[in-house]
Amino acid sequence: MPEEKQFTTFAEFYPFYLNEHANRTCRRLHFAGTSLVIGIAVLALVTGRYELLWFLPLAGYGFAWLGHFVFEKNRPATFRYPFYSLWADFVMYKDLLTGKIPL
Repeated sequence: MPEEKQFTTFAEFYPFYLNEHANRTCRRLHFAGTSLVIGIAVLALVTGRYELLWFLPLAGYGFAWLGHFVFEKNRPATFRYPFYSLWADFVMYKDLLTGKIPL
């Protein structure tokens, strides 16, 4: 079994993360899930209905994992690099929102 790459910086990790999201439908599902996460978090904070925060993992991971398993046909990087992956998801969201990466 080949040795798994160990990333020491986010700058090293992000190109790998983008490569794991080459499929446009996968990226769109990530965008939808992250949009829902942001919307749910704002709604919970504005309304004081903090129980809504329980839906954050379902919205975020549900859409993302659907994209990976069905369209990208790979294993989500979250399983190997949880913190970098969460950070990268929001950076990719910004890059998709600004058009740096095609949505």
